[in-house]
Amino acid sequence: MLSLAHPFFLLLLALLSPTASLTHRTNATTIYEVLRDYGLPMGLFPKGIKDFGLAHDGSFWVHLDKACNAKFENELHYERNVSGHISCGMIDALSGLQAQDLFLWLEVMSIRVDVPPTGLICFDVGAANKSFPLSLFETPPECVAVSSKQHHTPSQ
Repeated sequence: MLSLAHPFFLLLLALLSPTASLTHRTNATTIYEVLRDYGLPMGLFPKGIKDFGLAHDGSFWVHLDKACNAKFENELHYERNVSGHISCGMIDALSGLQAQDLFLWLEVMSIRVDVPPTGLICFDVGAANKSFPLSLFETPPECVAVSSKQHHTPSQ
């Protein structure tokens, strides 16, 4: 009879568990390296982020000194704290990021790039998906600090 304490059985169980293949390990020291290691462009977050965390399950958080806006093809608003779940080519369960479409600010729920690459990055803003050229997000953008009076999120 095979004992659960047997080291070979435990190793085999760990290798075959459903979460083992979903976990991505990284030795990244910056959030920009984390993005790159997960197949995402480094310019998804603005310049100057020093405080971030990444858990083994892919959940992450990023802390900015101040809420700010960055201009791409559209404008993005970053709250002081942004969090979500990162996996290969995708960030989902996002919190703290909004995109401006015309005069509306919409919560960004997820971001993904296609594998194999199509040269586009897709932002899920709930009612619609917005695709942009991946080249817009190659380098971290400058981000202009804003107060809550200058930016109204969908919940305000």
